[in-house]
Amino acid sequence: MTITVREGQPADADAAINTLRRSIAQLCLPDHGHDPETLESWLANKTKASWHDWLSRTDRSVFVAEKDGLILGVGMISAAGEVMLTYVDPDARFAGISKKLLTRMERAASERGLERCFLESTKTALNFYLACGYALVNTGESELRLEKRVGG
Repeated sequence: MTITVREGQPADADAAINTLRRSIAQLCLPDHGHDPETLESWLANKTKASWHDWLSRTDRSVFVAEKDGLILGVGMISAAGEVMLTYVDPDARFAGISKKLLTRMERAASERGLERCFLESTKTALNFYLACGYALVNTGESELRLEKRVGG
């Protein structure tokens, strides 16, 4: 079966949150360094309640990537074009899932009439975003702020 990307649904909560939490805990080691406080802070809003809140909001779009009925990736983009989440199941890394999610989020931004997407990258994902056409932007706020032209 192929990987499909679709809008997140309430019934996806358990699997999507599990994917988010596993991805952060296992793949983002350069960012949290196994520090329990840092990791717990990062995971604090990765809950079923948060999932349902994200889905109910009109100022963001939530997507899941699935294959054979399994959720292997989660992405979220704000109405302003901020890529807020792009996470993949650790067992499905390097299978094109993150790219498919990002492409779908960029399309959502373009459909809203936005000309660019932007994000704050983790150290773990920086090379991925650069390879996808994002460029570092010196804002003085974050050394890992990136943006990309997507429409207009």
